[in-house]
Amino acid sequence: MQKDNPIPARLKAARKKAKITQKNLGVKIGMEESSASGRMNHYEKGRHIPDIGTLRRMAEELDVPLNYFFCDDDVMAELVCAINKLSDNDKLDLIDTLKKKSNV
Repeated sequence: MQKDNPIPARLKAARKKAKITQKNLGVKIGMEESSASGRMNHYEKGRHIPDIGTLRRMAEELDVPLNYFFCDDDVMAELVCAINKLSDNDKLDLIDTLKKKSNV
């Protein structure tokens, strides 16, 4: 059984958390003002899927890591956002800790 595409729900959640309208997000990532709201609505409804470059610009504008959009569940989405905010050294420490806990 194929899971639904997580991108539309993740995009909408990140946009709402950032308190930005569909139109403003579209304009900030380089869309024409006249079509930005409609295009973003299509992405959030899953009618169209943004290409990787567009997703990357959205991630930067919404302050989430690119892989956030591909998380299948809320726990993993929250985890990737938290990890993204860590320093490189803290990320390496976390990897070591997780390896020890999972015996990898």
